[in-house]
Amino acid sequence: MIGSDGQRHVAHALPLTSGTRRRAGVAYSAVAALFVRKVALTIPPCSEVIGKAFKLTPTELRVLLAIVELGGVPEVAAALGVADSTIRTHVSRLFEKTGTARQADFVKLVAGYATPLRESADDEVVSRQPVGVPR
Repeated sequence: MIGSDGQRHVAHALPLTSGTRRRAGVAYSAVAALFVRKVALTIPPCSEVIGKAFKLTPTELRVLLAIVELGGVPEVAAALGVADSTIRTHVSRLFEKTGTARQADFVKLVAGYATPLRESADDEVVSRQPVGVPR
């Protein structure tokens, strides 16, 4: 789903079984729960660790994370306000330094450094949001 602000979101529908509905009380007639969240890596990576492990410059790390979050070269170039050729140069260096061959491998690499012990700022805000209050 794409929101009015252009952000992508994903919805998860959880069917409520009759037993679950019964335990919730007769006054509730819901048959499913719907969870909507912004599309992102579910577990934030330890970017500083990735940068040190592969000896990346701050710009290379920024490009790596942008490729993972935004997609390909044109999207990252537009987001960072630089030419496509500049991003291609950084991607080329990232391939050499990380030992990867495709941009899709960057996602695997970053996901491998993710830790479930950290909470992203967005998750923290959402988790504190009262139920039924629009964001």
